[in-house]
Amino acid sequence: MTRMALAVLSVGVVAAQIARTDWPTYNGDFSGKRYSQLTQIDRKNVAMLGLVWAFQTDVNTGPGLKSTPLLVDGTLYFTEPDDVWAVDARSGQQNWHYHYHANEGLHIGQRGVGYYKGRLYFETPDAHLLCLDARTGEVQWDSVLADVKLGYWATMAPLVIRNHVLAGISGDFNDLHGVIDSFDPETGKLQWQWSALPLPADPAARTWPADTDAIQHGGGMTWITGTYDPELNLVYWGTANPNPVLDGSTRPGANLYTCSIVALNPDTGKLAWYFQPSPHDVHDWDAVQTPVLVDGDFRGQKRKLLIQASRNGYLFVLDRVSGKALLSTPYEESNWSSGVDQQGEPVANREKDPSPAGTLVEPDAIGATNWMSPSFDPQTGLLYVDTHDSFSLYYAFGDGKPEGFGGRDLSVWSHGYLRAIEYQTGKTRWSHDLGSGWTWTGVLSTAGRLVFTGDVHGNILALDANTGKTLWHTFAGGQAEAPPITYELDGRQYVLMGAHGVLFAFALPEVLLENLQP
Repeated sequence: MTRMALAVLSVGVVAAQIARTDWPTYNGDFSGKRYSQLTQIDRKNVAMLGLVWAFQTDVNTGPGLKSTPLLVDGTLYFTEPDDVWAVDARSGQQNWHYHYHANEGLHIGQRGVGYYKGRLYFETPDAHLLCLDARTGEVQWDSVLADVKLGYWATMAPLVIRNHVLAGISGDFNDLHGVIDSFDPETGKLQWQWSALPLPADPAARTWPADTDAIQHGGGMTWITGTYDPELNLVYWGTANPNPVLDGSTRPGANLYTCSIVALNPDTGKLAWYFQPSPHDVHDWDAVQTPVLVDGDFRGQKRKLLIQASRNGYLFVLDRVSGKALLSTPYEESNWSSGVDQQGEPVANREKDPSPAGTLVEPDAIGATNWMSPSFDPQTGLLYVDTHDSFSLYYAFGDGKPEGFGGRDLSVWSHGYLRAIEYQTGKTRWSHDLGSGWTWTGVLSTAGRLVFTGDVHGNILALDANTGKTLWHTFAGGQAEAPPITYELDGRQYVLMGAHGVLFAFALPEVLLENLQP
């Protein structure tokens, strides 16, 4: 069997699991849509959703649940920064709990695990990649991603593609290099490494100053899980900011491959193409947001598309075969750009760069969106994005140091919305007010014509996918920062959402399910 045939078979297995019951990867499948074909819970009956079980992690340190649970063969796997749990998906009863030892890593959050043939892959706060036995939680091997003493840390859920475990790394505000590593799932041996900072022979190195060592001072972290097209055999990944973060005076140029979307061959790590949403970024607008893969019509032509609602407030629609920009347009209010160039990349208004006196910029440093997962519904053709209308004051120190932040930002106002965006035009079909401040939940859409998310007040919401109208809500006791998922077991559909240290499972009443049976 050819490598291409194996790739298509691999994604076919994942797609079948999604259609049946499971949620076996960070985004549900390789495309990043976070869309489920399940229909038992729909617009007509969602108001009847009730709590089935709640699992309390009882971890008193760290930020609580930010992870996407995986559902494989009736078991849920989810994480906090030093912990992994396996829980029965029907009852919420714990099967096992793994606790990592005390460490120096930054405990800012943890987004989940990868799964491969009875094994789990977990990135620790001190930048190790662990392989755990999915049946017992016992450690099978431990590989070092990067040196925590240099300031590296890790938060993301690995992406497993055939016999490759792809892992990204964090350390955005330190003098470090961003990389994507591929490990052998059986042994933990490094297979290849791609660096976000180009080697001298790469033409992209010319986007950094040649007369200084600015390129050596790092950037381009890779801290959100990418997506994958098995037919093209390409992985799509976003990279983060250059350094110094808010002072670009020591690094003139576009600073590739920071703040970029890159397409890589998962077997070799070779770069196929790149696109840069924020050339020469000075606002900390990482371009790590999920590259959502959609096959659809665009201006009368069938295309393989990549869609990203970027942190800088722009929506990008790319041809994912070539990386060519088909649409580059703001989806949220902004004042930092004067338009786009011939490549579809934004042209910055340099008057909105950070300054010693402070510059008022829209959106703020958190961004128009951030790590919150979007969702794409192929029925409605809409991309659902957790967005923020916001402002920051950006200050530059002007000290000329080639590393670190080089300034400070002060967010002065933010208001959250869930926006339903037409990918062909970038226009907002509808907008749902989520409240004053920042929302972090992420989005799930389903074939039941529903969209699930959370608001700033601690409510979990089910909205009409066509209109944004609230159809159901419940209070979670605090704002949810874990993206929702859904799955079906024994003929019953569940919706799962985490808030702080509690994982909640909702479903329709069993009496109602009996009436729904054919």
